[in-house]
This record gives sequence, C-alpha cells and structure tokens, in this order.
Amino acid sequence: MPPDPHALNAFQDAQRAAGAIAAKHRGDLDGAQALLASFPDEASRTRGFQLLAELALTILRAQTGESMDDLVQQLSLHIAAVATDGPPV
Repeated sequence: MPPDPHALNAFQDAQRAAGAIAAKHRGDLDGAQALLASFPDEASRTRGFQLLAELALTILRAQTGESMDDLVQQLSLHIAAVATDGPPV
C-alpha cells in the first residue's frame, strides 16, 4: 500500500518546521526565514508546527514518564512565564 500523501506532506512540513527552529538557534536567521517562507501556505505551516510539537512532547513523555497532561501543563506555565518575563537568555 503506498503512503498517504497527506501524511507524507504533514511529516515534510514538520521537518521544515524543525529545520527553521534549528536554523534560528544556530543563528542562521536568513535560513530560518527562508524555511518559513518555503511552506506552501499557512495551513501547511500550522500543521507542520503542530505535528512537530506533538512529536517533541511524545519524545519528552517517553523519556520522563510524565503524562501528556502534566507536560502540557508545565509547558503552559513556561509560556506564561515567557509572556510575562521575556524569553530565557
């Protein structure tokens, strides 16, 4: 059975999202911007980052043994702290 083209597109979008984050963190802002601009549309960008977030949380859950609800709660608290105090240095 051939792979589902929608699933393949979602995983390609998640890889593109991961690449944009990696480029930003290594200081390649032009590369990050180029990757963000390479998404075919906003829906693809959204799906890519959503899948990337789900995969990252799944890896973290497997490594820590915490529930997804606990991880999301911790993440929400970190988001609130960044919104109040600014990003960590």
